[in-house]
Amino acid sequence: MSKNLVIVESPAKARTLEKFLGKDFSVEASGGHVRDLPAKSIGVKVDKNFEPSYQIIKGKEKIVNNLKAAAAKAKLIYLAPDPDREGEAIAWHLKVLLGDKPNIKRIEFHEITKQAVTEAVKHPREVDIDRVNAQQARRILDRLVGYKLSPLLWKKVRKGLSAGRVQSVAVRLICEREEAIGRFKPEEYWDVKAKLATDSQEEFWARLIAKGDKPLGVRPKEKGQLISSKAEADKISQELATAHYLVKEIRRKEQKRYPAPPFITSTLQQDAARKLGFSAKRTMMIAQKLYEGIDLQGEGHVGLITYMRTDSVRIATEAENEVRQYINDSFGSPYLPKAPIHYKKKKQAQDAHEAIRPTSALRTPENIKASLKPDEFKVYELIWKRFVACQMNPAVFDQTSIDIAAGEYLLRANGSIIKFDGFLKLYEESRDESEPGEEETALLPNLSEKQNLKMLEILPLQHFTEPPPRYTEASLVKELELKGIGRPSTYAPIISTIQDRGYVIKEGRALKPTEIGMTTNGLLVKHFPVIMDVKFTAQMEDELDQIMEDKLEWTKALKDFYGPFSAALAEADIKMEKVKKETVLEEKCPDCGNKLVIRQGRYGDFVACSTYPKCKYTRNLDEREGGPQQPKEVCEKCGKPMVVKRGRFGEFLACSGYPQCKNIKPLLKKVGVKCPKCGGDLVERRTKRGKLFYSCSNYPKCDFATWQRPTPDNIKGKDDA
Repeated sequence: MSKNLVIVESPAKARTLEKFLGKDFSVEASGGHVRDLPAKSIGVKVDKNFEPSYQIIKGKEKIVNNLKAAAAKAKLIYLAPDPDREGEAIAWHLKVLLGDKPNIKRIEFHEITKQAVTEAVKHPREVDIDRVNAQQARRILDRLVGYKLSPLLWKKVRKGLSAGRVQSVAVRLICEREEAIGRFKPEEYWDVKAKLATDSQEEFWARLIAKGDKPLGVRPKEKGQLISSKAEADKISQELATAHYLVKEIRRKEQKRYPAPPFITSTLQQDAARKLGFSAKRTMMIAQKLYEGIDLQGEGHVGLITYMRTDSVRIATEAENEVRQYINDSFGSPYLPKAPIHYKKKKQAQDAHEAIRPTSALRTPENIKASLKPDEFKVYELIWKRFVACQMNPAVFDQTSIDIAAGEYLLRANGSIIKFDGFLKLYEESRDESEPGEEETALLPNLSEKQNLKMLEILPLQHFTEPPPRYTEASLVKELELKGIGRPSTYAPIISTIQDRGYVIKEGRALKPTEIGMTTNGLLVKHFPVIMDVKFTAQMEDELDQIMEDKLEWTKALKDFYGPFSAALAEADIKMEKVKKETVLEEKCPDCGNKLVIRQGRYGDFVACSTYPKCKYTRNLDEREGGPQQPKEVCEKCGKPMVVKRGRFGEFLACSGYPQCKNIKPLLKKVGVKCPKCGGDLVERRTKRGKLFYSCSNYPKCDFATWQRPTPDNIKGKDDA
């Protein structure tokens, strides 16, 4: 008796489905795409209405033959790749290769559970050609840009470079942020705080906010006049030191804080980056495993989360009912809203799938921890907590604001007390370090209006405005989503690609453009302003959505793009200036005696022997005569001088005796201020999560550290890290 055949993408998913579907079904895996544009040619006939020339991917021939043999014996064939455009395209390619027979149907499910899979088998459909065409259009657009622009960059800049339609725009965002940082000029400002006490010696701090009716002492770009110098801050401090302090007004109000929506792809990547330090690529790889299924003790192979490439915050009714029952049973009725919470979808959301959630809220992280690897547990716990919290009642705070008169000045103290923790009992959303935090709050004594207060201390504090922060993976994903660049399935590949190509490196968590990234971006922006335009790229994404909705012919979208692009390409071939590739030095190679040259590498300029690859001598550019002075450190392993090198993750110190001695260590940048504890040099350092702080170069002998950038005026006696 012939069986029904189900074809999925991954072997892990195949094993899970075999257990759900029983003996009447056989399940095979395609291993992802089986057919694509050729690897070594453009594969698109532009003059024949952009006809693609698809080929079986090298190494997939055996898989295709096995699938054909299994299909020949099957009664019905169900194509079950992932439920997105790319999955639809894989299903279409499989259908073509298997003969496009009437017994071939498409099924999709958004969670790998027995109920979802058996329901999908009951409701098969035809392959959605509009989804396929949207994916074909994206693939061909990216191929045209990559295959046409890359040779131009080889000719004008250096060999090995490549360009991408969306990735190049992401690099542009990072480069423009770097340029803004370079243009930034710090602005000095001060604020003044007063330590006050009641008659019963209850102490608290208040911040200066106004002088008369004029706001004062606030941050730049906020309403009010800045205290811009130490002299001005000292003058105000002296006047406050002799002032009489009186409680002028007390305002109390109840404030609610609501939970965040369940995860979509972008917010999962952001939260995993901030809380776990995971890259977008790593997060999605782990989420894919959780979706496809894990062997659980007592349950077998089970899919733990719904599909993880989504822009929808929608939740299935069954999942809502289950999580509400769990909240009531586990936390009690005060934590359960009267009705399920429904979140508003974003304007550009396709809303094709549910939000990312556990397939069962009853499968708590702790209950299945023993079956998960550490990284799998961390991501699952993040998803589970966010989902359960999104259906809980808001947290309730008592917010108190106290205005205190001090002569002609006005100070304010803010206090906040949690009355009811609500969803915060389980989960709190993270945010970028660059985002403004909540207003400084503290526990305040029970005060009354017209009450007199004693002043214990006046503290003027110096600050400097900071440049816009470099993007992190989390903030770049947020920006891409905000500007409509890419879609849920593309965020992680975009970020991986721009790093793999050497256009961007990571310093801590920050994404920094390399020299070649800045150079290439400058040329592309100058000669291809339309393609590199953020709004144009977002518009192309909208057109792909229109193709999927059968509102736009996919070949028309390609024609509209290719005409202007082709003209710009021809013009750039003539007008784009060549980047100088080599500078010959008078200095000779210490290994072979031939001339040395400056070459442009993936991570910046370096010195190399002119006879490379015959002689492979290289060194950092800064080591040549006349370059910046090298550190005076010597290698503790072999005694040779340490030199500055640049790698994928920035500058570092390496032994000049390499490769015989491979000792390396971080390069600590001095800030030009001495340590107030021991007189050593203060240097920049970063925490494990990439946050910048400043500490003594004599660590661990000296433990001085501070978050604030040291200056001669603000560093005396300070230690706050």
